[in-house]
Amino acid sequence: MTPLVLLPGMMCDARLFGPQINALSGRFPIMTAPLGTCDTIEKLASDVLENAPHKFALAGLSMGGIVAMEILRQARDRVVGLALLDTNPLAETETIKDRRALQIAATLAGDMRRVMREEMKPNYLADGPNQGAILDLCMAMATDLGPEVFVRQSKALRDRRDQTETLRGYSGRTLILCGREDSLCPVERHRLMQKLIPGSTLQIVENAGHLPTLEQPELTTAALARWLESL
Repeated sequence: MTPLVLLPGMMCDARLFGPQINALSGRFPIMTAPLGTCDTIEKLASDVLENAPHKFALAGLSMGGIVAMEILRQARDRVVGLALLDTNPLAETETIKDRRALQIAATLAGDMRRVMREEMKPNYLADGPNQGAILDLCMAMATDLGPEVFVRQSKALRDRRDQTETLRGYSGRTLILCGREDSLCPVERHRLMQKLIPGSTLQIVENAGHLPTLEQPELTTAALARWLESL
């Protein structure tokens, strides 16, 4: 059975994939890698590779997807299948770099919770009855990880490379999935990735924003299960 490595988004941990881990762990070996140990995407990817099985399926959401693409660049032959969820293959824009600089400064000044609460988390989710509970979970994950991780992850995302050439021509079984209402990593970015990877499957999850693993867990789990079963 192919082991699955899950990579969470910025200021998230394994709880981001809680419904999927609960549903799939009886059928597939699963590990979740932390992404707060250093401040470059390249080093984060190499750290995951040091601790991952020799061959594995790889799924990442948002920042986790960005690290997954770098893992693919560094060790394509080890990745037997790829799932990219609500992520972006492009380098950071100058506008977002400027915004990150302000967020880093605020966090270093002790204001991380406000940054997360007011500037980041409200952009994550579609409207729905579980929005409040999901936002509370996101704040709990961010608080547990803390400001040092926020700064390191912000720098890593700020300085990341464009990965379009990395994706081009990848032949492994690939799932590309996003929430229809994701404003951070919109559907058009996922259509681009679908074009870059021949034979990839694009699934757009209705009534979900940036975190479909929590917003629409059953639909997201079913898509991941079909992808894993196809490997």
